[in-house]
Amino acid sequence: MTDLIALMGDLEAYLGDPWDPTGPMPYPRILDLDERQEYPHEFVDVLAGWGLYDWIVPAANGGKAVHVEDGFNLYRLVGRRDPTSATAMVLTSLSYMPVWIAGSPDQRQHFADAIRAGRKLAWGLSERGHGSDILANETTARRTEGGWLLNGEKWTIGNATVAAAVMVFARTSEKAGPGGYSIFAVEKDGIPEEQLAHLRDEPLHGLRGLDMSGVRLTDCFVPDSALVGRVGQGLEVALKSSQLARIAISSIAMSCVDTALRSTLDFASGRVIFGGTVLEVPYSQRQLAESFAELLIADALTTGAVRSLQLAPAQASIWSSVVKYFVPTLLEETLARLTTVLGARYYLRAHPRHGIFQKVLRDFAISNFADGNTVVNLKNIALQLPALLANAVAQEPGPVTEAVAATGRLFDPAHPMNPYEPAAQQLFSRGGDDSVLALRSAVAELRRAADSAEGREAGWLAGCAETAGLLADEVHRLADEHAKLVAEQGRRAGQSAELYDLAKQYAAVSAAAACVHLYLRGRDSFAPALRSPAVLLLCLERLLRRFHPTRWTTGPADIEAVAEVMADAHRAGRLFSFRPFQVSW
Repeated sequence: MTDLIALMGDLEAYLGDPWDPTGPMPYPRILDLDERQEYPHEFVDVLAGWGLYDWIVPAANGGKAVHVEDGFNLYRLVGRRDPTSATAMVLTSLSYMPVWIAGSPDQRQHFADAIRAGRKLAWGLSERGHGSDILANETTARRTEGGWLLNGEKWTIGNATVAAAVMVFARTSEKAGPGGYSIFAVEKDGIPEEQLAHLRDEPLHGLRGLDMSGVRLTDCFVPDSALVGRVGQGLEVALKSSQLARIAISSIAMSCVDTALRSTLDFASGRVIFGGTVLEVPYSQRQLAESFAELLIADALTTGAVRSLQLAPAQASIWSSVVKYFVPTLLEETLARLTTVLGARYYLRAHPRHGIFQKVLRDFAISNFADGNTVVNLKNIALQLPALLANAVAQEPGPVTEAVAATGRLFDPAHPMNPYEPAAQQLFSRGGDDSVLALRSAVAELRRAADSAEGREAGWLAGCAETAGLLADEVHRLADEHAKLVAEQGRRAGQSAELYDLAKQYAAVSAAAACVHLYLRGRDSFAPALRSPAVLLLCLERLLRRFHPTRWTTGPADIEAVAEVMADAHRAGRLFSFRPFQVSW
């Protein structure tokens, strides 16, 4: 297995202090490019020079991508500095996914070589008139001698203009339906302008320098060798590609909040008002500690989700949608809280110390709608909710025992994994969600730990067990409410707003389960200070209050303990993560 901590340290050392204007990727230069809305070619080149692209190319094709969590966490480091550069590079990674899943050996090698040589890729999926409704897409591909003729327009496509090749999702059948679409690798070199035209770059609210444009295809000829996978396999490949994409985009969201929290802590620890620092004000201290806890909730949930792509590919559908809905939704609230602590300074752009906060605040928004918006992901959870709830409530001994064992693999970073095979991912989980299924067993384990502990730790663990138990009880309430909804609305329940609300609540329970499992199974991998059950208690309180807004499980002493863990991580230069990843700032 990769020594991920050492690998992350190597990349961070290569990039150096982000506040050093002479460094390879400094904040002043990042903000300058953002102001001028310029694509970050120089930073992409710097990162490619270190070898970052190798971590998105399969090892079998000359890269180093064996475990998804390696690339995921490396991009967290990049996103802390510049979400635009991170997104630009992630786009190439995600555009390679259709080839990795369904491409021929020659296609896999060809595009792996292209990426490692610095060529960019784009994923031509969305269209102006249809957005997330990809089965309504109108771009067509019809057979002709020796290949295909493509006609249509792909719009708001990341990297569309700068890319050397665009993977185009196109209709290959007159009949509507899932089997009517295919994917083509359109390499621009040699294609006449009258066949492939670039659409204008769209000005963006955040990620201002990103190439977000499109292509117009007019009888654009591509050879038979451009077809990726089988004719009619396009939807399956696109959906499997989206499972990694939905999890990967959360790394950008977490990076933005890491930088925002770090900026706010710098301000709060140095700003003196009313005779003390902002950090010493109890209300502000709680706001910061809660923000820290929410970032750790996202860290726990994504840890399980990233590893599930390899260890539980049959559950990738539910894991990816839960992450894609919950992480951006939760962290958007976190950012709003940090703006309250930072005050008017979050609105400033000229000073780098505050300008970088304002930039990540704008850049963060991409995580809400890219690669499937909130509604799309809630719909995917909602469609699978009946089986998920039935299995979680049943608590049959065999499946529960298997789920407990599975959480030991999913949430222990030291547990080995086979190399990533994205084609093994399934489109529906069929009621499988090991994390939620094993939650009650984990609560019992917390109770046993509390009984054998002493002092403050015993109290914190008892609080964790009680709070986690209350969250586990929500599964039964959700099952009852779902049954009532179906009884009252019949078929209409499947499209009801109430069902989507139940899906939101299920995602919160899933996040709670991830926090508990990571504490129990992966605690040995934590930075020592983060092993305190006070941290877990605050994480669980933040989730419980999504169900019971006035319910408190922590007091001032607990918040002070977590605030000290947070401050220690900042002083020691560690990423705001359970694992001890070193950062320059």
